[in-house]
Amino acid sequence: MEGLVVAFQTEVTLGDAVVGLERPLALVALPVVLAALWWLVMRGEGTASTRSRRLVFASRVLVAVLLVTAAAGPFTVVTRETTGDPRVTLLADRSESMQVNQNVTERLATNIEEEGVPVTVATIGDGTQSRIGDGVAANLRENGSVVLVSDGQVTDGRSLGSAADLATSLNATVSTVDLDTDEPERYVTVSGPAKAAAGVESTFLVRVDGTELGADGGISQLTVTADGEEVLSREVNGSGSVDFSYTFDSVGSHRITANVSGPDTFEQNNVYRKTVRVVQRPKVLYVSRGRYPLQDYLSSLYDVERAQSVPEDLDEYYAVVLQDTRAQDVGNVDTLQRFVIDGNGLVVVGGDNSFENGGYEGSSVASMLPVTFGEASAGSATVVLAIDISGSAESGMRLQKSIALDALDQLGDENTVGIVAFNYQAYSVAEPQSLAENRGFLEDRIRRLESGGATSISSGLRGAEEMLGGEQGTVILLSDGQDSVGEAATVANQLGSRGTRVITVGAGRSIDERTLQRIASQSGGTYFRATETDRLRLFFGGSSRQFEGEGLTIVDPNSFITSGVTLESNPSAANDVAIRRGADFLVATGDGTPAVASWRYGLGRVATVTAYGSDGTLDGLLQQPDSLLVTKTVNYAIGDPERKTEGVADVTDTRVGESTTVTFRGTTRPESDEVEFRQTSTGVYQATLTPTEAGYDDVLDATYAVNYPREYGAFGQAAELRSVVQTTGGRQFEPNEAAAIVEFARQESTRVRELEQSWTWLAILLALVLYFSEVVLRRLQVYRGRSRSESGLT
Repeated sequence: MEGLVVAFQTEVTLGDAVVGLERPLALVALPVVLAALWWLVMRGEGTASTRSRRLVFASRVLVAVLLVTAAAGPFTVVTRETTGDPRVTLLADRSESMQVNQNVTERLATNIEEEGVPVTVATIGDGTQSRIGDGVAANLRENGSVVLVSDGQVTDGRSLGSAADLATSLNATVSTVDLDTDEPERYVTVSGPAKAAAGVESTFLVRVDGTELGADGGISQLTVTADGEEVLSREVNGSGSVDFSYTFDSVGSHRITANVSGPDTFEQNNVYRKTVRVVQRPKVLYVSRGRYPLQDYLSSLYDVERAQSVPEDLDEYYAVVLQDTRAQDVGNVDTLQRFVIDGNGLVVVGGDNSFENGGYEGSSVASMLPVTFGEASAGSATVVLAIDISGSAESGMRLQKSIALDALDQLGDENTVGIVAFNYQAYSVAEPQSLAENRGFLEDRIRRLESGGATSISSGLRGAEEMLGGEQGTVILLSDGQDSVGEAATVANQLGSRGTRVITVGAGRSIDERTLQRIASQSGGTYFRATETDRLRLFFGGSSRQFEGEGLTIVDPNSFITSGVTLESNPSAANDVAIRRGADFLVATGDGTPAVASWRYGLGRVATVTAYGSDGTLDGLLQQPDSLLVTKTVNYAIGDPERKTEGVADVTDTRVGESTTVTFRGTTRPESDEVEFRQTSTGVYQATLTPTEAGYDDVLDATYAVNYPREYGAFGQAAELRSVVQTTGGRQFEPNEAAAIVEFARQESTRVRELEQSWTWLAILLALVLYFSEVVLRRLQVYRGRSRSESGLT
């Protein structure tokens, strides 16, 4: 594990210097060499006197000592203050989003030069290109310092966290200039389903955001149209979101357009476009021997057929919903398994005749489900707490420790727990051990943690993986997420593929939730906010720390099924099930029993709803707002409602300058003047296009929206800038602090550094000088006649 191996090295401190040997084990050879010299010189044959032999032996001993010392690698480390040439490098972001901020670069450069320090101004962002991380990385020098004049809104390329890691490795600092926004700006976005069923109500969310949207000039007029018909018009005060529902009656592509007006800097982002592909209601088979309200509810959303058991032919259906049915009454289970494996869906709804009550254990049905049967409380598990102690976590380290202790408190005594701390590398804090016997010890180890260094979440995950020793387990990652997500997500994906999930907990003052959510999802894990650590009891509480809640609790609010869902009902019963390894635990009952779970089975999707009412119905789950949970559970199982349709094209919305993919399903390659299709699998053809103008466009009768460039979708200084400053040891300056920037540059150019000097060369040189001096001296004795031996010995 990186950071856990310490090199064997001998060092002695002498005043301000450290004297040491890089390879002290080489000294072991010295006694052997001395013994060999004694035998060759003192016990060897010859006529030389004892005095001469002693002198040669002494000389050879000194040579041997010097050569063995050279092999051991002598070195000194001296702390010195070195004076450099102070310079200031200003990295100027001239991208479009900076127009709402103060333009301080030129004035700041002039003021710095007036202080007597030369300035270099480098442009790192221009127009709609904000590759800020790449720009910082390109201008870093070893032991150097840069000052970033930017809003930090990265639209492409390297992240700021990655650039900060590079700066740390180069011992360079990145400082920033605090910028005020002095121009009003507002922009609008629309989110919601990309596909909907004809005649079924869909919900959309419109958000207005921007700068200078306070009391003065903060009123925006928001208008939304669907296919040209106004569906929403209202005033929005400041930043805010508005949701609305709409029902599309006809099949095909439909357009939703949102427009915001008010005092503004840019017009490009005042309009947001979204397309909705409306399809025929997908066909769903409902299987049950009882008569329940769920059938009527499903019929209001889908094309539902009813059966008392699974038939031999399921080709026309997108999903099967099985409610309160015994295993022996399910019907053709082999057909159902093939149906799901081939990419279709299954929803199993509980009751008095299903799961543990319906003989599922050991049946063919059970193998498809994300739950097992019996005791639902969590058993023992091997858990590694990976705690972020990097510089970005430093200001909130007390909070970080508190969250880590709280997370530990949620884990039941049955678990085995280890602790890894990480910054740019991983450190073993405590090897895995029984929590029942070592809870106090582990708490103490957490309290002793200290912060510092750059952030590498991937190193922390690798350290946790090594601590697991190849065994499956769970990693609970506590971090602010201030790091580039790419490598960490890759490691998390590898862990998930080996059966180890990563649960991420947002801990710190400035949390990048998107990064932590992606890391968790890549491993099949879950993301929790710091205030949600009590939900860890649902996974690891055990008998000693049972979960107690009120009503239904959403365990994973970031999944497709639970996102945007609000639960108010409290079903009175639940089947006795437990989550299967690799499945997603989505909703729990008040006592922690799984209520909703899901997973992938082959190419298909399977979900279980195991909470129900005393009368066998789904109780309040079919009333709003809880009914959305049921709808999204079935939608999850259905998947793409057009996957069985041939001769249709599908294209996702995009932005100006960003590519999108057109997918066509059919028996032959489609022909188009706009794009060229390539076959990606049997009956599937794809093409890529990159639009250059905003608006709506069509390809193969499929409509897609092109929105404003990403540059116009984020304004004001990004929170990540503060993390960059903390990680690299920089400073945050005000625009009028030219003198402070100059003073900091002078301090950075005059640094106290540890200078290491190797002395191997000197030991070898002295050995050679001594050896040749002795040889020359003996030859002189022969030359002068003081010795009768050719060797010069008397």
